[in-house]
Order: sequence, then C-alpha cells, then structure tokens
Amino acid sequence: MGKGGGCVPSKKRPPADVLAQMRAPPKDDEIVEMKEVGDLESADGFLFGFPTRYGAMAGQMKAFFDSTGQLWRDQKLAGKPAGFFVSTGTQGGGQETTAWTAITQLAHHGLLFVPIGYTFGANMFKMDSIRGGTPYGAGVFAGDGTREPSETELALAEHQGKYMAGVVKKLARV
Repeated sequence: MGKGGGCVPSKKRPPADVLAQMRAPPKDDEIVEMKEVGDLESADGFLFGFPTRYGAMAGQMKAFFDSTGQLWRDQKLAGKPAGFFVSTGTQGGGQETTAWTAITQLAHHGLLFVPIGYTFGANMFKMDSIRGGTPYGAGVFAGDGTREPSETELALAEHQGKYMAGVVKKLARV
C-alpha cells in the first residue's frame, strides 16, 4: 500500500462467459497486478476484497491464502496491517461472518487486523437505505449482480482506504 495499490489476481478466475452471467465488471487495466504471491512481501499493508459464499470467503480467495504457505512459514507478512472489504448477494449474506472467518488467515500470518470500527461516524448508523458494510470493513450488497453500490457504500469504501493508508503511515514511523 505504501507504494500504491495493487491486485493479486485469482489463478482460478472463472471463464468470460461465467463472468458475464455473474455481471462481473470488466478487468480494470489501471490496477497494477502483482505477478506472484511473493510480491506481497514488499507491500506495507493490505486490504483484501472478496465476495462471500455462504458466510465465508469465496473458494478462490481461500485458495489464494493457501498459496501463501512459504510467506507464512517464514513470517514475511508479520506485523503488517490488513483489513477486508466484502460483497454479499443479500442483507443476510454474511458480511460480518465472512470477516470473522477470514481473520484466521491474518492471525496465522501475524498480520495486524485493522477494522474500521465506527470511524465512519454518523454514516455507520444510516438506516434510510440499504447499505452494506460493518465495523469489520466496507461492504456492498450486490444482489444478483445488477445492483450498483450506493453512495454510502462507495463513501465507506473510500473511507476504509484512507483509514488504512493512515494506519500504514503511522506504523511506518515506528
């Protein structure tokens, strides 16, 4: 994060026709891709984003974490801050349980979990519209893939990014 954002693409990305049926957005060529899991070692912090499947991270994300065994063995990520943002199909889709179950991945790596808590202020208490996101991290209710994120969901995601960047900068001074 200290060197800009990046993305580690899933090696098990669904075929284009499946992505189209899921209404997945096109690949953004402006997002820098890290070519290998080992590239994570050079990052100052992490925000991992993924969809939930039955209240837990999607299998592709679990496979990604499973591929970090060498980094885990050598504790190359220990002490770095990390957080999550998620998407679910429904309001009962498991945004909080997805974060809870994903925290185990951070703990084994010695990563420092950085939740956003209620730092988003009054917007965390808005009840006038459907809104994803929890004290664990930003979130969106994707529905069947046709629902666009609300302004509040987008603002929460931006807040989380800025909040994490602030934490990364504070830890860099230590």
